[in-house]
Amino acid sequence: MKILILGAGVTGSAVAAALASEENDIMVVDFKPLVLDALKERFDIATVAGNAAHPSVLEQAGIHDTDIVIAVTDSDETNMLACLIINALYKRPKTIARVRAIDYLKHPELFGFEGIPIDHVISPEMIVMEAIRNLIDFPGVLHISDFADGLVRLFSVKVGANGFLIDKKIKDLKERLADGKIRVVAIFRQGQPLAVNGHAVIKSGDEIFIVAPRKEVQRVLQSLNKLEAPIKRIIIAGGGHIGKRLGLALENDHQVKIIEKDPRRAKKIANELHKTVVLKGDCADETLLLDESIDSADLFCAITDNDGVNIISAALAKSLGARKTICLLNHISYSKLLPGTGIDVAVLPNQETLGSILKHVRKGDVAQVSSLCGGTAEAIEAIAHASGTFSVVGKRVDAIHFPSGIVLGALIRKQEVIEIHHDTIFEENDHVVMFAMEKKLVINIEKNFQPLQK
Repeated sequence: MKILILGAGVTGSAVAAALASEENDIMVVDFKPLVLDALKERFDIATVAGNAAHPSVLEQAGIHDTDIVIAVTDSDETNMLACLIINALYKRPKTIARVRAIDYLKHPELFGFEGIPIDHVISPEMIVMEAIRNLIDFPGVLHISDFADGLVRLFSVKVGANGFLIDKKIKDLKERLADGKIRVVAIFRQGQPLAVNGHAVIKSGDEIFIVAPRKEVQRVLQSLNKLEAPIKRIIIAGGGHIGKRLGLALENDHQVKIIEKDPRRAKKIANELHKTVVLKGDCADETLLLDESIDSADLFCAITDNDGVNIISAALAKSLGARKTICLLNHISYSKLLPGTGIDVAVLPNQETLGSILKHVRKGDVAQVSSLCGGTAEAIEAIAHASGTFSVVGKRVDAIHFPSGIVLGALIRKQEVIEIHHDTIFEENDHVVMFAMEKKLVINIEKNFQPLQK
């Protein structure tokens, strides 16, 4: 597949890295030659330096035979204009565009057939905000994502040194959970996946992934002694796009304070938020945190645009008594600095955004993708059709020869979650949630879940 990525910033580079490893033909356009040179050194991709919305640059990048355009420059206007030009001048490929500004997103009629011709609009800030909000709703988890329009959730928990999960076998968990719709789909130990079977033993420090019906998540967490007290008092470090969105989403049900260093930005968001207290100051200022009673905060959420500031302020807040801390990291390599800091959860915007892009790139009929474990693993919701040589429709589960690294998590039929057994037979339009422990295994899912031929 030939994919044109417009913008080689943090998001564009992450998308290029993910797709270049899957035998795609990748072309990246950016106006910074040095950034492009660095990308070419790391990956087997082609690049063009220039304005991503100029027809001559698009033509140089091979727009005429491109299958998908992913517009993720730092400018909403450039992304939208590029899609508009592509539709007007060329045989139109599928287009995916990042749009950040709330003013645009408040008017969905701007996009689509009668507006700006973008097939899929993504808002990383909204995606990250929702990811953080999920972590606030379920404070005992490291990650949580929705599938099948919210009917099913995938979540992970960290195994503590003295918790119930220590030295338990997977089959012991199944007995405790007592519901065939709840499945352990992955165990990662020191970042490496383990084979998931009834005899796999859980150790301290493991991250385990579980798929469960949405209404059962609270009960599962309680059964695993991972259901923590609700979060009420929240301090947010950073009043940028994500911070403002998070404040808007939380202020009616939580006590929220935002610390913003830029006085103009602080004044602006203070006028837009109604119940949130906005403080002008440095989120890594110990005196300020103490003055704001950090020791009684349920959550300190560091989401500035500077990874270093996020790590320092979150670690400081934890040392001063904050119950939980969340740290946003744009560069995944910085996550290696977190052990020993006390920071509870790292949120990786590129990983969160990548899933929303990959679901439109996958060759199978894919409804949802969640990129996990630093992008090394994926959870995929695919739709079964009686098309293609390898279709699963009409076959029993035990007749589908997936590699060992692919684990079935949930089966949704006619908007109902049903149990999966070895003799379960797949039907047309079944939604199947699967966990691929390595990205190279995704091709097996694509092969078995081909879309209907038009």
